[in-house]
Amino acid sequence: MSLRLRLTLVAALVVAVVVGAASLLVYFIMRHDLRAQVDDALNTHAALIQHHPEDALPRGPGGFGQFIGDYVQVLFANGTVQNQYGTTDAIVPIDSRIRSVAKTKKTYFLRDVTVKGGHYREIVAPLPAPFGAVMVVRSLSDVDHELSRLRLILILVSVGGVLTAALAGALVSRATLAPVRRLTGAAERIAETGDPSERVDAGEGRDELARLGTAFNTMLAALEESIETQRRFVADASHELRTPLTSLQTNIEVLKQQERLEPEQRVRLFADLEREAHEMRDLITGLLELARGDANLDRSTVQVDEIVEAAVERARARFPAVHFNAHIEPTTVDGIPTRLERAVWNLLENAGKWTAAGSSVDVTLSNGELRVRDHGPGIAAEDREHVFDRFYRSATARSLPGSGLGLAIVREVAEAHGGSVTAEDAPGGGALLRLRFASS
Repeated sequence: MSLRLRLTLVAALVVAVVVGAASLLVYFIMRHDLRAQVDDALNTHAALIQHHPEDALPRGPGGFGQFIGDYVQVLFANGTVQNQYGTTDAIVPIDSRIRSVAKTKKTYFLRDVTVKGGHYREIVAPLPAPFGAVMVVRSLSDVDHELSRLRLILILVSVGGVLTAALAGALVSRATLAPVRRLTGAAERIAETGDPSERVDAGEGRDELARLGTAFNTMLAALEESIETQRRFVADASHELRTPLTSLQTNIEVLKQQERLEPEQRVRLFADLEREAHEMRDLITGLLELARGDANLDRSTVQVDEIVEAAVERARARFPAVHFNAHIEPTTVDGIPTRLERAVWNLLENAGKWTAAGSSVDVTLSNGELRVRDHGPGIAAEDREHVFDRFYRSATARSLPGSGLGLAIVREVAEAHGGSVTAEDAPGGGALLRLRFASS
């Protein structure tokens, strides 16, 4: 069952309940009023007879004065019956309740009776001796007729109200759900084509459906960007992996003919194979880190100063010819320890790689910022805005080992932790990279 049909049925049901309840209320109020009028007239007629019992049985078609149409029948104390026609026929049946009123002179009562197939209202009231009780009966045919007409009118009004509500509900739901249908159509087309570039008209309103359309377009834009990033990532990874794989394949082909090689050539060949294997490993590790991101990793309070101290010791071991000068202040952030360790190490490794033997790298951690300053050639102006892009390697960096992913990982980690990373020229030469952390 569609949402539009459900909304239509709900609208029709609500109106049916409201109109039905209102119709029943009107019907019972009118029924009570009409029957109350009959009961009042019967009470008045019976009271008049109680005051003048000798006039209880006028001759004629029945009743007298304003009571024309009432049928009067008297039950005497001796048990005989006389009707208004002067005969002893009990046209209105006599039962124990009537006999009890005639005998005990108890209070009167009103009830509905059926006489010769007709519907009547009857009052039974006590009379003084020698009378026993009087029965005054009035036909309810006019009341029943009016109530029948009223029922028909109310039924027609109720049916018309429900049909009108259903039609209005269908029209309103059609107009209201138009944006939802557009969203559904767009989602189905995207599912068929796999192209998230389509957008829906969110409208200019500020209601829930307009916000839904805006959120849907935002989601499509994020999805499009994600797919494009993934496409570039796969293309870049394929391109970067092709070079070391080709080199490996070439060296392996040469290795098949190692008996023709000189010992020095074989040593160089094995060294090349080892270097290319390490490059492949580093490249794949970087790709996996970028692809995995921070999904499903728990955050905790991290002592960044301890991470930096450990990274500096590791850098001193990795680059023994470079002096690493460290000034570290206690710093804590809310983050993922392994990812922060990777980002800090990448910065120090990058500085060590660009710093000549005998020179130094200055590492400073203070005020929620890690600054790594090397004394290398610095970063060219045209390269500065690209150094944090994936797989980007400047012309001068292509002769050095690396995959072009180290600084890209640093930026990914910084942004995932609410921080940032920038590169600039250091005073006196070299490069200065700043990794800023969000406040803990």
